[in-house]
Amino acid sequence: MVNFWEKLHKPFFCLAPMSDVTDIAFRHILAKYSKNRENRDRVVFWTEFVAADGLCNKFARKKLNHMLVFSNSERPIVAQVFGANPENMKKACQYVASLGFDGIDINMGCPDKSVVAQGAGAGLIKNPQLARKIIQAAHEGIKAAGANIPVSVKTRIGFNKEDIDNWIPEILKEDISALTIHLRTSKEMSAVPAHWEHIKKIKKLIEKTGKDILLIGNGDVESIKDGEEKIQKYGCDGVMIGRGMFGNPWLFTTVGKSETLRNEPPTTEEKLKVLIEHTNVFEKTLSKPRHKSFATMKKHFKAYVNGFDGAKELRIKLMETNSAAEVEKIINDFLEEIR
Repeated sequence: MVNFWEKLHKPFFCLAPMSDVTDIAFRHILAKYSKNRENRDRVVFWTEFVAADGLCNKFARKKLNHMLVFSNSERPIVAQVFGANPENMKKACQYVASLGFDGIDINMGCPDKSVVAQGAGAGLIKNPQLARKIIQAAHEGIKAAGANIPVSVKTRIGFNKEDIDNWIPEILKEDISALTIHLRTSKEMSAVPAHWEHIKKIKKLIEKTGKDILLIGNGDVESIKDGEEKIQKYGCDGVMIGRGMFGNPWLFTTVGKSETLRNEPPTTEEKLKVLIEHTNVFEKTLSKPRHKSFATMKKHFKAYVNGFDGAKELRIKLMETNSAAEVEKIINDFLEEIR
């Protein structure tokens, strides 16, 4: 298999792996309204992060499998895995690689206390030697599956403080095709502005290795235009967008287009119709099979329903719903009133 990272056109854009957000329903809607022939080689999807330890347990795997379902319309798509046990990482990546993903990404940046307590996620920043073993184990698992897909890493600039000079070179010693940097420390979470000025230092560290490793910046990217400006100003190869995706499944449609060819933003009715569709897909694929509570879908309501008269009142009604049918009725009644 050809390394998809090598085929991407720059600048490129990535969907951030967000727990209970970038699930199969969200990605289905995003692929339908955002991916096309013009931008397919500039947009990379990520799954939610999945526990390597869980994938090694046949009972836990059954509960996690829905997180690893994807369609060809989402390609290229990367599965993100986290863990601190090399043997389990090998087994998990062997399984993930057998599913046909375009790549595997190792989460070395999640600041969640329960993840860090396992020594995983951002916890690996404090243990570079283990982090290197985890990357090696991922490659071993991929090889054991008879696959040949690239490994990438997503991390932060440090744990309690900025520690780029000690942390990043250790990761770069291993065989990775791309490095995504969330430009905050683990301690900072997302409470301070991202430190984009550090990109240039990290870029120089990559250049010193002589390796062709792509650098992806992450943190406070609000739009495609904002991402393009950050890429040009700081010198990364691409950017990853997280919170900027909420309520905007059309976001990637502007990738690669000139300012004059960019589409008009969706109307209120278009946004609400897609919210109905998103909710129906969520119910069919996740809440009805009891993979996730219907309440998980509600975190999207505020993002879709804002910026127009009556939005607040509509959101209040939607937050009281318990099914896609209820959501559809409330939205259709609202649209009838404003027509």
